[in-house]
Amino acid sequence: MKHLSRFLVASLLVFGLSSVNAQDENNKWAVNIGINAVDTYPVGDKVLGLRGDVFSEYFNVNDHWNILPSVTSINVSRYVGDGFVVGVTGTINQIDRLGDTRPRNSLQYYGADAAITYSLRDVLFGEGGWFDPYLGVGAGYTWLESDVTPGIPGFGTANAQAGIRFWLGDQFNFGVNSNYKHAFENDGVKHFQHTASVGFVFGGKDTDGDGIYDQDDECPETPGLPEFNGCPDTDGDGIQDSKDACPTTAGLAEFDGCPDTDGDGIPDPKDACPTVAGIAALGGCPDADGDGIKDSDDACPNEAGPRANNGCPYEDRDGDGVLDKDDECPDVAGTVANDGCPEVSVEVINALNLEFKSVLFDFNKASLRPESYSTLDNIAGIMNEYPTARFLIEGHTDSIGSDSYNQELSQERAASVMQYLTGKGIAAGRLESKGFGESQPIASNKTAAGRQENRRVQLSLLDQ
Repeated sequence: MKHLSRFLVASLLVFGLSSVNAQDENNKWAVNIGINAVDTYPVGDKVLGLRGDVFSEYFNVNDHWNILPSVTSINVSRYVGDGFVVGVTGTINQIDRLGDTRPRNSLQYYGADAAITYSLRDVLFGEGGWFDPYLGVGAGYTWLESDVTPGIPGFGTANAQAGIRFWLGDQFNFGVNSNYKHAFENDGVKHFQHTASVGFVFGGKDTDGDGIYDQDDECPETPGLPEFNGCPDTDGDGIQDSKDACPTTAGLAEFDGCPDTDGDGIPDPKDACPTVAGIAALGGCPDADGDGIKDSDDACPNEAGPRANNGCPYEDRDGDGVLDKDDECPDVAGTVANDGCPEVSVEVINALNLEFKSVLFDFNKASLRPESYSTLDNIAGIMNEYPTARFLIEGHTDSIGSDSYNQELSQERAASVMQYLTGKGIAAGRLESKGFGESQPIASNKTAAGRQENRRVQLSLLDQ
């Protein structure tokens, strides 16, 4: 094998070519090593014992195939697009059989070939898959030499081949190939060369190391997942980060990848109360009493009330149906018509005036006699039950004496009663006093009993 150097030179040439642009995109490059068999018999131009018809005894391994039991084939190829691959192959073999004849001396076989192949995988079976048939054409040069006698001079060939690759993963394959080499020169030897090999593809760039080459990786700088074309899904919620509004917290697709912790239909980033179910109108916060005020701002979260009262219902302490906020007498039951205050009835006025009959004055004076104080105290207590009522204190006399004197005395006596009542806490604004003299008698002044009835102080109601 003194000419083994030729094979080595061819191999070095193959490797030298493979280093050009070796850092190109996705696995453009492939190296295949294997074993080859040379068969000169089934090539046509039948010559008894030397050649048979085309494909005659094509699989006669024992009688016709020349096999050197070692690595005898090396191929480097590059994908150029659209299913096409260009490659160069260097082979070595030992020829002990030329058809059914046996040469006196073995011939050393050296081959250097170039070819372009086309993969039928995607055309026949759709994109991808492990079964990858292909066809190819090319040209090459072959040497047959003997250690003892001169061999056949080197000759060129036109080649046609068919093969199948079986992909064992993204980068490894096992393949078989049959390559017909047609020699046009008289000294050339037409033959088939069959090869079985294992291959490895490489050259793809995967910057982020996620197993997806940059060319196919939409996020080449960040490790990602195949289902997202190389982009990450940090929180593992099935939504890639670039489309995930909450990329670090697992969420739901309906909320663009954000969670809804409290399950109220409002995603956490938009939920002012993300851990407690609430309503959209209050930014996701609850309103237990339904008064439109979120519980955290509601002083009475379980009782509906207006915002003006911090979410609490207004009280009605006196139970008169008028809320305290509208009740001018919140601690005394009254009527709605009188803004929650009690209304003074005719009966009450009559009762007060009956009390006034016990109010006594010093003779011909406006000063109250002490025995009248308790009566006036009772009258003040009754007046306090009607805090919004306004009263006119009327002073009256009999007809004894002059009109002017009686008018003045009645006025002073009414004023004296008013002064006493204001001293007992009745607001002065609720009282007025007026003297009527002898002008409004209620009995005859001709009798002592009538004149006694006419000397009186009594109440009447004023407009509020």
